[in-house]
Amino acid sequence: MMTEQVFWFFAIVASLSALLVVVMRSPIASAFWLIATMLCLAAIFFMLHAPFIGAIQILVYAGAVMVLFLFVIMLLNLGQDQGAFRRAPLWFVAVVLVGVLGSQLVPLSGYSRERMALEYSRSALLAEPAVMFDSTMYAAGLDPVRETEARGVPGDIAKPLFEHYLVPFELTSLLLLAAIVGAVVLAKRRI
Repeated sequence: MMTEQVFWFFAIVASLSALLVVVMRSPIASAFWLIATMLCLAAIFFMLHAPFIGAIQILVYAGAVMVLFLFVIMLLNLGQDQGAFRRAPLWFVAVVLVGVLGSQLVPLSGYSRERMALEYSRSALLAEPAVMFDSTMYAAGLDPVRETEARGVPGDIAKPLFEHYLVPFELTSLLLLAAIVGAVVLAKRRI
């Protein structure tokens, strides 16, 4: 029961922080509220017994990505001329968008733990380990659950990342580098 209360605490704080990301006038304040949102999400991952994903959430998103965001915000001096973004039509669009997204959550209020467990157990596709694990393991006669236990979750994530998806991974890093160089060039024009 206590775990459920802690979950709801982090869920509510994450939702309120995400709302403050959108409504804050200062981009730096928005970035700090985004960090708070990401830290709450990491706490939820830890509560769901996913410590690796929670640690990655803190290290990568709340750490590295947000430092990059703050660097770009400060480099471009985005604190100037905020009045253009606070017009009434944009608030109307934001309220309509929040209303539409909120209406999608209404059907979830009828779900209980038992109903979700029942629907999950009835779905053959969701319960099939081949959906979650590498299908080549089955062809080689290996059990993916035992292989994951032997290597650990980080090893199981790192193997396809650095074998099959190495080129897209490196292209993403080059794209981030190009974005940083672009921000520096744009800032240099103003100096």
